[in-house]
Amino acid sequence: MSTNTTYLIRGAKPLGETATDILIADGTILALGAEATSHESAANATIIEADGQIALPGLVDLHTHLREPGREDAETVETGTRAAALGGFTCVHAMANSNPVADTAGVVEQVWSLGKRSGWVDVRPVGAVTVSLAGTQLAEIGAMADSRAEVRVFSDDGICVFDPLIMRRALEYVKAFDGVIAQHAQEPRLTEGAQMNEGEVSAVLGLAGWPAVAEESIIARDVLLAEHVGSRLHVCHVSTAGSVEIIRWAKSRGVNVTAEATPHHLLLTEDLVSSYDPVFKVNPPLRRQADVMALRAGLADGTIDIVGTDHAPHPSEDKECEWAAAAMGMTGLETALSVIQHTMIATGMISWADVARVLSTTPAQIGRVTDQGRPLAVGEPANITLVDAAARWVVDPYAMATKGRNSPFKGLELPGAVTTVFFHGHPTVLDGALNTPRITGAL
Repeated sequence: MSTNTTYLIRGAKPLGETATDILIADGTILALGAEATSHESAANATIIEADGQIALPGLVDLHTHLREPGREDAETVETGTRAAALGGFTCVHAMANSNPVADTAGVVEQVWSLGKRSGWVDVRPVGAVTVSLAGTQLAEIGAMADSRAEVRVFSDDGICVFDPLIMRRALEYVKAFDGVIAQHAQEPRLTEGAQMNEGEVSAVLGLAGWPAVAEESIIARDVLLAEHVGSRLHVCHVSTAGSVEIIRWAKSRGVNVTAEATPHHLLLTEDLVSSYDPVFKVNPPLRRQADVMALRAGLADGTIDIVGTDHAPHPSEDKECEWAAAAMGMTGLETALSVIQHTMIATGMISWADVARVLSTTPAQIGRVTDQGRPLAVGEPANITLVDAAARWVVDPYAMATKGRNSPFKGLELPGAVTTVFFHGHPTVLDGALNTPRITGAL
């Protein structure tokens, strides 16, 4: 399907500000305000009544697990990108821990092609830092960067690049093409057998603890390496108050470091593990309430740059089992925006303009995705998400598009509902439901 259809969005509030009209044609924003309504193309446009809904640049996720190739029982590019579209996203970065691992140009191009064929969002593969995520030999970083997928983000997410020499070499390598290393900060020796956050709750429950210092020590090492090399570092799923302070210190020194927080770490705490429900088992683990509040403050003041969903779907059998045997991870694409509204907007900590910054503009900039996260302005790509901020809904994992039913927000009432998503001018979501994918026919 082409993007030649013309649409007129009436009464939307870009970034939550003054209501205006938005005219879309040929995949771009053609006109705004009174000019949109009076433009000659508006006469034949399909009308979308926004009625004061918030208009945001299409959301961009720097941290998604689509599982394909190899774990299609957990998720596929098709089901994952459907979920992404319903969550308001127009671009996702697919992490490398598939099977086979995305450590060659061939595998990243396969994921890229699957995204193009699906047509729901832009799929940007993340390349592995090391071969097979083993941490001992650099992957084909240059070949992946030069491939059709044009990879710019590299990560062994799920596993820490623990060898400081390998990490240094990776940081040096990506400088050549302005890439970034996204680190899963977890010192492996300090977390052997870890099941949850280390603290009073883990002691009471008798579960092996995952200490905060295991995250913080790797972040401290890596910001110093990034400073020494003069390269870009991104810290995945920051979860502790100490990590926020280290990143704040590094930025004050001028280190080129960015960081993300997940929706679940901005809301949920370790106390939920007392239920022994494996839906709350995640890496890094849910932390203390003090950590949650530090993450919120860090996101509000810009120390933490973005929200990344870390969408990690699992088959039911990998979660509906005893705690020790359960897989780590939570779904997040379809709930992310509502959780941010609940934790950050409703509490007055950030504005809708900040939501656009942390969920769209800055993730696109970190990933060097030039046609996403753009402002809602004339001539820009029409990647637009409309949100009914007044809506309320109850999370039902079985009603979601993702294959994963492992949502930690099951049964929780959340604010805000994505009603409409335009992906390069094509409506992938209308009235809160999937419409049709954007298929260009060219790969």
